Amino acid sequence: MTKTSILKIRLDDQGHLILPNELMDQYGLFDGAEVRLSEDSLGFGLSQSTHSLARIYLEPTNLCNLDCRTCMRHGWEEPLGRMDAATFSRILGGVAALPVVPELFFGGFGEPLSHPDILEMVAAAKHAVPRVELITNGILLTPEISAALIQLGLDRLWVSIDGATPESYADVRLGSELPRVISNLEALRSLKYQAASSDPRNGPGQARPRLGIAFVAMKRNLKDLPQVIDLGKRLGADTFSISNVLAHTPEMLEEALYQGVSSDTGVATEWSPRLLFPRMEFAGEIGRILAESSKKGGSLAIARQDMNFGANRCPFVEKASMSVRWDGAVSPCLALLHDHENHLGVRRRRSLAYSMGNVNQLPLREIWFSEAYLALRERILSFDFSFCTACNSCDLADSNQEDCFGNVAPTCGGCLWAQGLIQCP
Repeated sequence: MTKTSILKIRLDDQGHLILPNELMDQYGLFDGAEVRLSEDSLGFGLSQSTHSLARIYLEPTNLCNLDCRTCMRHGWEEPLGRMDAATFSRILGGVAALPVVPELFFGGFGEPLSHPDILEMVAAAKHAVPRVELITNGILLTPEISAALIQLGLDRLWVSIDGATPESYADVRLGSELPRVISNLEALRSLKYQAASSDPRNGPGQARPRLGIAFVAMKRNLKDLPQVIDLGKRLGADTFSISNVLAHTPEMLEEALYQGVSSDTGVATEWSPRLLFPRMEFAGEIGRILAESSKKGGSLAIARQDMNFGANRCPFVEKASMSVRWDGAVSPCLALLHDHENHLGVRRRRSLAYSMGNVNQLPLREIWFSEAYLALRERILSFDFSFCTACNSCDLADSNQEDCFGNVAPTCGGCLWAQGLIQCP
């Protein structure tokens, strides 16, 4: 849910707006920092600044116990490995040197719980940063692991569930493991509420870790989404993150739900016609007519909320995040952690990894505040890239190395995260 606060306007002697210090710190609003100013019919909003580091996506390993149809491994030839203790220690040491301590998210493109030292890593992270989250496929989430995560104070656990029945889950995850995942989550729910009730300061609403469900939506499993939401609610989930599939294979391109959307969302400008819809039932014939009508305009708003808000915006830069690969390489986003291929329409696009440095060679603070990294964040924030997702008609769209606007690597005009089509928790 979007957080809304009412502030009483305060101005200094020169007529400048005064914001509360906690907001200034939280969003990195330092002198000279760049932010994105967004305006709509309701007012304006500011993004995180290019100076603040609010979140670190940390990849403990890119090894996994599953071989899902949707996995990036079907579009790469990357070395596999686990983060060692020295690399992890350098990350936590670097966090302590930052002006504002960021939160940490254990994720990336592997199964974090398959790392043999993951509990020790979570424990150390909880002592170093204000908030820790972790994503898992849930198969290795045994009651013993759940009890340990509860005791360590993990703030949020994300579990990937792409089907509501063993058959549909196995169709995507390539294994009949849904009953085990459900059993593990039932144990988690029971254990965390027992722990919360034993502390008189806590109630059920404060039980940790909070549970989120991540769902990759495709033609083959979209019908399961209502049941997945019901299942998640029964298991105590309070947040559901639904993403489209990133098509690493021709088979997955056939499953994509955004083929008729990507060209529309990438080109809306201030000169595009606007369609202002009220809230209404988007189902059946009504939904079909509204969907067809929405394609007549470049900008769509429903109940005064801009539906093109996520286009041409990098969610990783705007969340003021960095991503750290298992070997210590620092990238601006999860999409640039590894070389990989995916389909952009009928064309195959190769995205090469991009690193700003390695924590084993440079301190984290030095990497984050380097001139090159700051310039890249500012370039991505302005998002002056060619519209590869809309045009996709020349060889430049086949990689992230250059584009027709004269940008050099990394070019983000073909990134589906930046068009709001792919999203991570």
